[in-house]
Amino acid sequence: MTDVIVVGGGPTGLMLAGELRLHDVDVLVLERDTEPTGHVRALGLHVRSIEVMDQRGLLERFLALGRRYPVGGFFAGIPKPSPEGLDTAHAYVLGIPQPTTDRLLAEHATEAGARIRRGRALVGLSQDAQGVTAELDDGTRLRSRYLVGCDGGRSTVRKLLGVGFPGEPSRVDTLLGEMEVSEDPARIAALVAEVRRTHKRFGVGPMGEQGVYRVVVPAEGVAEDRSVPPTLEEFRRRLRVVAGTDFGVHSPRWLSRFGDATRLAERYRVGRVLLAGDAAHIHPPTGGQGLNLGIQDAFNLGWKLAAQVRGWAPEGLLDSYHTERRPVAAEVLDNTRAQMELMSPTPGSQAVRRLVSELMDLEEVNRYLTEKITAIGIRYDLGGDHELVGRRLRDVPLGQGRLYELMRGGRGLLLDRTGGLSVAGWADRVDHVVDDGEEPRVPAVLLRPDGHVAWVGQEQEDLLGHLPTWFGAARG
Repeated sequence: MTDVIVVGGGPTGLMLAGELRLHDVDVLVLERDTEPTGHVRALGLHVRSIEVMDQRGLLERFLALGRRYPVGGFFAGIPKPSPEGLDTAHAYVLGIPQPTTDRLLAEHATEAGARIRRGRALVGLSQDAQGVTAELDDGTRLRSRYLVGCDGGRSTVRKLLGVGFPGEPSRVDTLLGEMEVSEDPARIAALVAEVRRTHKRFGVGPMGEQGVYRVVVPAEGVAEDRSVPPTLEEFRRRLRVVAGTDFGVHSPRWLSRFGDATRLAERYRVGRVLLAGDAAHIHPPTGGQGLNLGIQDAFNLGWKLAAQVRGWAPEGLLDSYHTERRPVAAEVLDNTRAQMELMSPTPGSQAVRRLVSELMDLEEVNRYLTEKITAIGIRYDLGGDHELVGRRLRDVPLGQGRLYELMRGGRGLLLDRTGGLSVAGWADRVDHVVDDGEEPRVPAVLLRPDGHVAWVGQEQEDLLGHLPTWFGAARG
């Protein structure tokens, strides 16, 4: 019996597989597609996802293939500078196409020992007290202790579970594709700048390869079946309507469409089956948050599910995945709703957009919205009065290197400036580092494997009251 079957080999599923393998959990990833997609749906990683990659020792791989950009200008595309002094060591956005992200995460998962089986679609599942039975489209039946659906917005896992997916259907569709153009690059840039003054969902931008452009243009209506790709002629027609020219588009690499449907799963867990990524939430791509939200779901879930499999999870730990991550997704859905309103060309929406733009000239407002989009403002409700509890701790320099370098094994960490604390009984799950560096400016912090602060203090007895909450009973 496999420990965990992950359904879906996109960034969420692959990140989760890598996280589980850090704890020697047997993982099988099932992916419907026989080959990785070349469609560039997402274009980069926000600050928190960059931190996640750093915490797992993957960032150098991504930096080698990506490009750094300023953080500002992501909320509804309103052009504002990056706020000064963001609480991170990585105050940039990393431009990197999703197929590259998928490949790097797949390499990491397989290097760690995960198995990836392509061309296999889930068609049925059932569960009992011992595990989950997954039925594949070739008639194969597989058994696992747990199963996680990371299979996208049309999730088969979610539908088989019967989990409700309430929200709003698409009101508008957008065409997206990569193709060659024959128009002069300078004229393209000038026309795009002019059109985007009123049509924020429009764009024609170079992809780095000579003559190849990424084209985004509002569709005429809402498609009944969004899985059916649009035609090149549909792109040409819509470009002429919106921009007055079709830019001479030809030779498409791929064409697709997406909507602005906004939905959130009612539950992230049903017994031994869980949901993550787009299987649990869908929303418009405004702000570039979707891929990042899924990666961060996996980062939150991985160590908790591993603890459950390895037998040391305290009661309620696995359920905390739902209680922590579902509110985060709800906030993302709300901010994308707001952004879509601000990107509407209607006079009322444009008036509100101008007002929001003026408010963003205030440093506090710009910082607040930037932290929301980049996910560094997230604070889980873990109890406690200290302002750090529930927040992730940014990377800080230590006498023994950097904080994130010490977290690459996916274990908890007690960062102790007092030198008088102990994690005896939890040493197989929690590392203890005594460091008298200047940061963080507290006596000691207990970090979960996902980098969020579970405790701040200096008394051993107080620490002993918190270790079992996240790391189970003491051993030895």
